[in-house]
Amino acid sequence: MKTRILYDTVSFILAGGAGVRLHPLTKDRAKPAVPFGGKYRVIDFTLSNCINSGIRKIFVLPQYKSHSLIGHTRDAWNILSPELGEFITHLSPQMRVGEDWYKGTADAVYQNLFHLERIDAEHVLILSGDHIYKMDYSHFIRYHHQKKADLTISAIEVDIKEAKRFGVVQADNTGRVWGFEEKPEHPKPIPGKPDKVFVSMGVYVFNRDILIDILNEDAKRPTSHDFGKDIIPYMISKNKVYVYRFGMGKAKDASYWRDIGTIDAYWHANMDLASVSPIFNLYDKNWPIRTYEGQYPPAKTVFADEDKGRAGKALDSIICSGVIISGGRVERSILSPGVRVNSYADVSESILFHDVHVGMKAKIKKAIIEKRVRIPDGMRIGYDLEKDREKFYVSEGGVVVVTQDDIK
Repeated sequence: MKTRILYDTVSFILAGGAGVRLHPLTKDRAKPAVPFGGKYRVIDFTLSNCINSGIRKIFVLPQYKSHSLIGHTRDAWNILSPELGEFITHLSPQMRVGEDWYKGTADAVYQNLFHLERIDAEHVLILSGDHIYKMDYSHFIRYHHQKKADLTISAIEVDIKEAKRFGVVQADNTGRVWGFEEKPEHPKPIPGKPDKVFVSMGVYVFNRDILIDILNEDAKRPTSHDFGKDIIPYMISKNKVYVYRFGMGKAKDASYWRDIGTIDAYWHANMDLASVSPIFNLYDKNWPIRTYEGQYPPAKTVFADEDKGRAGKALDSIICSGVIISGGRVERSILSPGVRVNSYADVSESILFHDVHVGMKAKIKKAIIEKRVRIPDGMRIGYDLEKDREKFYVSEGGVVVVTQDDIK
């Protein structure tokens, strides 16, 4: 894949969210650091979009429980050339302009104006580190430049019933934005499509000098210092703000964009990857997803004694390096590196994080098992949700989450 490097653009990836709705997976890690698809972390998808789009100046802005995130990006993303002005750098709150942590998405960038003002860049790309999608930001930036915009918002069309979770964009037929409402109770539909709305993806491109001026102004006002709640509505009447329609490509996953903010949404997105014909394509050689994976041996299955019901097999599943299915059965599941499934065990519709050990004759269904958990021999998970609730977290959709604290 040949990509033109965009040295005129710097990116800020907002990675400081606490991810409360994804608890307990975010008990000890930030949402962007949550494993996804077996071998990846959530932030890998945004970072891969940047690299594949030619963005080589990247600030990652962590905040809560950032140790895992910082360690992962250090190990997986130490690939750029400082001699060419390329970097991926973490900017945790440093109290440069006060004694507060990041108070909002806009404040996170404002607190780092010291760095932005010293970067040779014409455009500033603002991204969220906790969404799953593929996007060539170079097309987005080119559109922004063609429109001579001060700010361009990437938006996607969704059902109106989902709009309350997002910022809703209203624009004319030229793409000029004339209205924006953050999580409205009564969202305005797309003209001619009464059941559809345009919602912001949390992906913005600003002209750098204008962004610096706007952030300085916002810092003086009693706002929540948030791009969606404050910056965008403020700019609509004063600046040229345009919307970019995401999802116009021909690929099956061209319009795929997921905010995996709840356990059920997270589980469904992973199950799609393990399906026979997933919407989101991890195997696209033209859009590689980079990550860090330890030095694990190859995956393998052992024992094929069908007569005794002891056969190591995996069906419709993602099996990562270092996995050993030792006489157990796995179906419609995702097994991260280092997982072991022992004899006569059965795992279905489940996500097993790194180095999980499933004991003999254990049965697991519709569950998420945290890193290094050892499931005892014979334990049943996901078959009696009332009993599971006594020990584990169970989501509204019936997904059982098992952590190391749950099994002593």
